[in-house]
Amino acid sequence: MSALTDTDLLVVGAGLMGSATAWAASRRGLSVTLVEQFAADHDRGSSHGSARIVRRSYDDPTYTRLTGRAFELWRELELDSGTALLRMLGGLDFGERDYIDGVAAQFRDAGVTHEILDAAEAERRWPGLRFEGPVIHHPQAGTVDAAAAVAAFESGAARRGAVLRFETAVVEVREVPGGVRAELSDGSAVTAARAVVAAGAWLSDLLGDRVRLPELTVTEQEVFHFPRLDPDAPPWPSVVHEYGGGVYHLQGGRDGGPGDDRKIGVHYGGRPTRPDHRDRVVSPETRAAMVEYVSRWMPGCAPTPRGEATCLYTSTPSEDFLLDEVGALVVCSPCSGHGAKFAPLIGELTTGLVTGAGDVPERFRLAAHLGSAKG
Repeated sequence: MSALTDTDLLVVGAGLMGSATAWAASRRGLSVTLVEQFAADHDRGSSHGSARIVRRSYDDPTYTRLTGRAFELWRELELDSGTALLRMLGGLDFGERDYIDGVAAQFRDAGVTHEILDAAEAERRWPGLRFEGPVIHHPQAGTVDAAAAVAAFESGAARRGAVLRFETAVVEVREVPGGVRAELSDGSAVTAARAVVAAGAWLSDLLGDRVRLPELTVTEQEVFHFPRLDPDAPPWPSVVHEYGGGVYHLQGGRDGGPGDDRKIGVHYGGRPTRPDHRDRVVSPETRAAMVEYVSRWMPGCAPTPRGEATCLYTSTPSEDFLLDEVGALVVCSPCSGHGAKFAPLIGELTTGLVTGAGDVPERFRLAAHLGSAKG
């Protein structure tokens, strides 16, 4: 930290990615100030809730490789915090043949333990679920408790001296000689040598007039919790079904209530919104579609949801993450509905950009997103 700055690193946004960055940077001895516009443990963005899928299954070598390192760092966070965050129930993928063939190929290339089952065998192993075509099972999958992970990142950073400021918005962040300066909603300011802006759905509003960004689409996603007919039966693995808009379902954890109700959603089913103007209303059409899906593919669940909610996605056109540095600023938007599983790794990558000791895949850089480099 320079004599002219308050902190080595300012992190804007205390969701999964910002909190992970604060944790990673503080572990490397940087002084950190983490600023969040809402209260701790809020549900206004994309990082709340008790269950998100973690898995190795991608039909893309970059993401398959990165999931391996992410799992190592999740275990480091669990050890550091003394908190169990992962629930390793395994994972199942089925549906479109090209996707399944691609996942199997990546598993083989990366040495990921897996097996390919026919639908009848999968239904025998996991009664109450229905399948079609080949089904890939891999054990290194399950769920992560997102809200508990945010708390673990933040407590770990705070133990190492990070300053956490909640209910304080960054009104403006700009480069100044020697670093960056952030003007805050309470009238104060923070100066830092570098800043990581991990503002989620608010990223474009905060940086759009200073950094040329790709189009970031914010959508409101609907999720449902369906009770299992036999709540005492062993929990099912997490499931990704390449079908329609891309259906996923997983054990709901705390959000699923005492019955651990099954959480289900559609990856491409969101509707455009503004982060400060979402209506939090679940549409009857989406509910009906989920009831129909559960009735056909999940007969082990009651076909009436016991709970429902909405959350936000922030997506790039390619669905690739956005991680890059522009002067003293680091833009951090690991998004598009599949970033949560990578959170501790994102913290490592952003800290590497801050310190100059690391790198990120070129396809995550601004140039690739803006079309001046190949992904």
